[in-house]
Amino acid sequence: MNYPEHVQDAIFELHARFCRALAHPVRLKAIDALRQGEKSAGELQAYVGTSKANLSQHLATLRQQRIVYARREGVHLYYRLAHPRLVELCDTVQELLAAQLAEDERLSQALQQEHAKPQTSPEH
Repeated sequence: MNYPEHVQDAIFELHARFCRALAHPVRLKAIDALRQGEKSAGELQAYVGTSKANLSQHLATLRQQRIVYARREGVHLYYRLAHPRLVELCDTVQELLAAQLAEDERLSQALQQEHAKPQTSPEH
């Protein structure tokens, strides 16, 4: 991108923080749950399958990086994605990872086939 160096450095720092905030399966699963729209903390807890306290810590991390927004309605908290393009971002990363897994599987199968070939001994 064509930003002044100090702006580019600030963007790289924010990018790193953003990626660190995404770097946990519980947080990614919560984001996945929110792809269909706003959910209560209880709904997220049921989807993610972790304790209320654990989920709360993960959601706090996502809120700090403005990945999710929270709103209170009475005693209930509701969460939503801060930007709908987050779904596209996660889908793109998952597509890349699925392609890597498929490639790893192809390599693994090729290696297994190579090792399964009868070994010929060199003639003396």
